[in-house]
Amino acid sequence: MDLNLSNKNALVCGSSAGIGKATAIELALLGANVTLVARNEEKLKKSLNDLPNNGNQSHDYLVVDFNNPKKLKEKVVEATFLKTYHILINNTGGPKGGPIFSAEVDEFTKAFSQHLVCNQILVQNVVPGMKEEGYGRIINVISTSVKQPIDGLGVSNTIRGAVASWSKTLANELGAFGITVNNVLPGFTATDRLDDIVGNAAKKMNKSEKDAAEFMKGLVPAKRFATPEEIAYAIAFLASPSASYINGINVPVDGGRTKSL
Repeated sequence: MDLNLSNKNALVCGSSAGIGKATAIELALLGANVTLVARNEEKLKKSLNDLPNNGNQSHDYLVVDFNNPKKLKEKVVEATFLKTYHILINNTGGPKGGPIFSAEVDEFTKAFSQHLVCNQILVQNVVPGMKEEGYGRIINVISTSVKQPIDGLGVSNTIRGAVASWSKTLANELGAFGITVNNVLPGFTATDRLDDIVGNAAKKMNKSEKDAAEFMKGLVPAKRFATPEEIAYAIAFLASPSASYINGINVPVDGGRTKSL
């Protein structure tokens, strides 16, 4: 199986922590040159220092806030002028939780911009280079909610579903150019985002956070939370040459929690 990513350039969003950082590390281990993308420069510098380097790799970072699509476009235009990106990992933190009925309209607008609009900006700038190289991997880290909506995450369920449909449409358009577009759907994963979800669940159930976490683990056949690295392994495989005929799919990495096929 060919997992070698030597001489491939990867742009990894949300890579200062959690799943994004774990993915950046895994891609670097497979030989890719990695560009980290996040809004906190200090965290980016630390993540950059944590990236493996075989001596022939060149890693860097972009400081970008996805609340500012215009600035994102400027930075990405500049970055793609300097190098061709073969791999794009779209990974953005989810919108805040809460019932969909009580969500303010601007919550949807903001989330749509952060996720779908920013994804579109990134794709439009990296795909021309992918076409020239005949190699492209676009992987969107979204949520199992595209298969089974999650209670209390109304805005997130809506926006993640939009990204999934966008991704499938893009896969149909780009497949002929050696470019694949797939979605990875993490389940409960031990990140700061999960800490917030556990805290909200604890309040809702009137339980301690420890008890709420144990309850949530009980919903997973594996009876535990995932590590960020376990999600990263799936992403890295989809980014590899061996995944060349896998296109336009949703891949749950959730320990079996999602009840649909």
